[in-house]
Amino acid sequence: MTIAPENRPLLTVHTHARGKRSPVTCRLKCNDACLHPAPNESANEYFKDVVSSVLSRRAMLGTLAVAAGAVVIGAQGAAAPSAAAATLPEGRFPGGGHSKGLAFGAIDPQPVDVDALVVPEGYTWDPIIRWGDPILPGGRTFDPDNQSPEQQAKQFGYNCDYLDILPIQPGDKHRGTRGILVSNLEYTNAEIMFPPTEKYWDVAADGSRTKNAYSRAIERAAHGMAVVEVRRRGTGKPWDYQRISVLNRRIHLGTEFVLDGPAAGSDLLKTAADRTGRRVLGTMNNCAGGTTPWGTVLSGEENFNGYFVAAGVNPTADARYGIGASTSYGWEADEPRFAQSAGYENESHRFGWIVELDPYDPTAKPVKHTAMGRFKHEGANVTLSSKGHAVAYMGDDQAFDYVYKFVSKDRVAKGDSRGARAHNKTLLSEGDLFVARFTGDSPAAEIDGSGAVPADGAFDGTGEWLPLVKDGRSKVPGMSVEEVLVYTRLAADKVGATKMDRPEDVEISPVTGRIYVACTNNSGRTPGNATEGATEANPRTHKVVGGVTTNGNRDGHVVEIIPSGDQTSTRFTWNLLLVAGDPAVEGTYFSGYPKDRVSPISCPDNLAFDAEGNLWISTDGQPSSSAIARCDGLFKVPVAGRERGHVQQFLSVPAGAETCGPLVDSRDSMVYVNVQHPGENGSFEAPDSYFPDYVAAGATVEAGDFRGPRPTVVQVYRDRD
Repeated sequence: MTIAPENRPLLTVHTHARGKRSPVTCRLKCNDACLHPAPNESANEYFKDVVSSVLSRRAMLGTLAVAAGAVVIGAQGAAAPSAAAATLPEGRFPGGGHSKGLAFGAIDPQPVDVDALVVPEGYTWDPIIRWGDPILPGGRTFDPDNQSPEQQAKQFGYNCDYLDILPIQPGDKHRGTRGILVSNLEYTNAEIMFPPTEKYWDVAADGSRTKNAYSRAIERAAHGMAVVEVRRRGTGKPWDYQRISVLNRRIHLGTEFVLDGPAAGSDLLKTAADRTGRRVLGTMNNCAGGTTPWGTVLSGEENFNGYFVAAGVNPTADARYGIGASTSYGWEADEPRFAQSAGYENESHRFGWIVELDPYDPTAKPVKHTAMGRFKHEGANVTLSSKGHAVAYMGDDQAFDYVYKFVSKDRVAKGDSRGARAHNKTLLSEGDLFVARFTGDSPAAEIDGSGAVPADGAFDGTGEWLPLVKDGRSKVPGMSVEEVLVYTRLAADKVGATKMDRPEDVEISPVTGRIYVACTNNSGRTPGNATEGATEANPRTHKVVGGVTTNGNRDGHVVEIIPSGDQTSTRFTWNLLLVAGDPAVEGTYFSGYPKDRVSPISCPDNLAFDAEGNLWISTDGQPSSSAIARCDGLFKVPVAGRERGHVQQFLSVPAGAETCGPLVDSRDSMVYVNVQHPGENGSFEAPDSYFPDYVAAGATVEAGDFRGPRPTVVQVYRDRD
């Protein structure tokens, strides 16, 4: 039976969503985080400053650009809906000089209703793998009208986020013609996944519908991670995924994981199903990640709170982590662990970790590292200190939460032998955990929350890494090591860390060793707030557009951290690389680069570097509350020299989508992104996006295609014809 469209509403949603983000996606992805007060109620100290505007206004980028057609290519060579995009001459940018690395002409930002993936002139895009594509034996060609939990567990999952393509052998320096694609599969959008039939939905007496147990089981199979072998004819050529390979793997809510580190075996991690506190089924809400120097992939368990009902055993911790009385997923009706019923009161403690996966060994169980702390991990990225210690940087993706660092106890073993890899895979199991405190160096009278630059010409200052666990001992009064690691947010509150504006991805420059933090936004940072107002590290509390004042930091910023010596140092200096937004509006900053020569950018999320040391920024939710109101995209930003701060938009993703997991191979002239939740505001029967298959109305749908949106791994490469 087909359910009538008027009975379509899935969830009770609210009108709190910022900008273009769907309220349903807010509910599913982050459990309505911005609807509720920020869970961090600590009164940690801040360094206030007041500023005056010193940088000029600018004209929109499009008025300066040289008009040219953007390349917009659909899946498998089919033409996608066209979209005009003005570009600058390839490789040449206003102000003179050539940009080092990947050469392209910056595209114009695209209106929010453009259902096309727009890339620069001279480039083409193709999918590598899409939601529902089979990757394991027994997996069938995707049929959107006949999904099942068993098939989804053998197919590429939903809402791909972190992405990397590794060489086929650990230790290889180049990807060559064979590789291993690893992707996170963060969460699900049931309303645009499942047909409106009783197979997937229960209909109440009032006509409203909710997911049934069958569709919820498919959702659990669609979460997690995927490992897929890919091949191509030569460097610079597009990849094809291998439907059958011994390396292919699906990680989901039924996959067994190992808990290791100091908290493993703690009473805080034991349940009726695991009385050892050392193994757990599944991973969820896997957002960003990182690839280690020894060739494993790290994945961050982010908004895990939205899947659990509060147990009531520790109300303070439940509140601090945002665990409430109900969930949007409803899995508590299927498994007692999600209800945290008797015997499962600790189940939520077993999520919120950094996961390590070895893509080269399909038999190896993934590991959750308790030594790295438990919070809403966006991801983790690892570098090596001068003495060989593994140093990982991490962001806790919530308004007013913190930036963390982990330093391994042991040192890396050199070489790619089996023994060296085995040793290196233990480096994140034991070490020291720190949280950051940022201090501004401008007078308190120079930070007024407008985002204008202080008199010294920069947002900058000093900082320190405050120890939470050091040499195997807790450095937080009144908390044991196990408590610090399980309740890391509470521990960081106690030591006085700096509240940041949703610190998400944290990346290390391969050229300079400097660390970059994407602070996506924070609508709760408001003027006059004693503990959550403007700081030099978070300088914007409001914006005035057309005479209208909007509170909050809606556009975000990027922090640059410079270690004072080795990466293991507990001291650093810092500055803001950019304060994002529309450059035509006051309150933006681009490291002094002329504002009339940059692309508008809002809500920085994931970060990446190319071989030349340029930073690439993907965005999530370029909001209509800013003056941008454009589709999300990927942007290149040099961080040194006269081009420092020169934001240039490389691509734009389709309507409703978020740009995730950027991977930039400038030497191969290829760029990769994960396109997440395209068409998020639509429904299965009335899609808002047809990406990436773009099946025309009335056309025959080929096997494996879908006339609707599919989260997809995308490759962008130079036209060779």
